[in-house]
Amino acid sequence: MTTQTLAHPPVVSTDIWLAERKALLADEKALTQQRDRVNAKRRRLPMVKLEKTYRFDGPTGPTTLLDLFEGRRQLLVYHFMFAPEWDNGCSGCTGLVNALGDLSLLGDRDTTLVLVSRAPLAKLEAYKARHHWTLPWVSSFDSDFNYDFHASLDASVAPVQYNVFHTYSTYARGCEGLTDAYSLLDLTPYGRQEDFEDSPPGWPQQPTYG
Repeated sequence: MTTQTLAHPPVVSTDIWLAERKALLADEKALTQQRDRVNAKRRRLPMVKLEKTYRFDGPTGPTTLLDLFEGRRQLLVYHFMFAPEWDNGCSGCTGLVNALGDLSLLGDRDTTLVLVSRAPLAKLEAYKARHHWTLPWVSSFDSDFNYDFHASLDASVAPVQYNVFHTYSTYARGCEGLTDAYSLLDLTPYGRQEDFEDSPPGWPQQPTYG
């Protein structure tokens, strides 16, 4: 009879472990501080005024990009991969939405999250019901919205009172860590809106633990 030992870290004394842990902690803190610096730079990115009036098909009928804000100042759009000819949405996108936690903090920070796909609304609604999701999800099937924001690359697509601006986009592995409200807020111009952040003067902020 043979036994196999699963590969594992070396076994050491508490003193050796503590020294190694402190060294790793220094790296972890440096990573956190670097992330804070990158987030601060992101909050200072310029923005681009959108001149088009994008229209979508939603559960209550035709809707505009401005409508998707639901009266809030910031909108997060997740381009959910679901082509018109597909019967099911992308498995990776499905996994990300399934992993989303409590996002009520977004509303508290004047921010809305919406899913956008090119599949017809009926397919989106059926897939949404199957997965028991409650996030707003609209179809951009009759719009060039996906193409203008480089979420779709098929070149065959035909081309108010408030202004809408594009501030930031990220794709592929840039979406891996975006399953909690704080990570999503970090991508927005106003960030978490807490006073520990390095934000430009006049940005909305409140006490971090207030």
